[in-house]
Amino acid sequence: MPRPLKYRFVEGHPPSDYFKPRGVPLASLEVAVLTLDEFEALRLADYEGLYQEPAAEKMKVSRQTFGKIVEAARKKVADALVNSKAIRIEGGVYRTSRWERLFCPACDHQWPAAPDSTGGARPENCPRCGADVPPRDPAPRRPGRQRGRGRGAGAGRG
Repeated sequence: MPRPLKYRFVEGHPPSDYFKPRGVPLASLEVAVLTLDEFEALRLADYEGLYQEPAAEKMKVSRQTFGKIVEAARKKVADALVNSKAIRIEGGVYRTSRWERLFCPACDHQWPAAPDSTGGARPENCPRCGADVPPRDPAPRRPGRQRGRGRGAGAGRG
């Protein structure tokens, strides 16, 4: 059985999670799924221009793992561009940093989710328009792990 994947740390969610060729209905397109950790690897390596070692440190993975992540991401993006596929960004085994950006669904305003100097909690409303801000998704569970199935009472029973 392979070892469970470690969480990869990402800065936050992108403002858009879908990209598609213009003029083609989404329903008629194939979709390439880019995980959030793959998106972050592309952002660090290609957009910010970081070398693999410092980029891997930011994501809290080994340099070799970072190389594999960015290689898989580049292959998916190239496939989508060459074959006119839509790109959906979702999923993966990741955790967001505490400096995640928040987005208002009503006015598209964005702001850092970092706590203020007084240690305040995450705002409930948009600072610009006052609309309710939906709660963040809970941290994803690692694949293959189930609660209550480890050592202890009842372990090993069929």
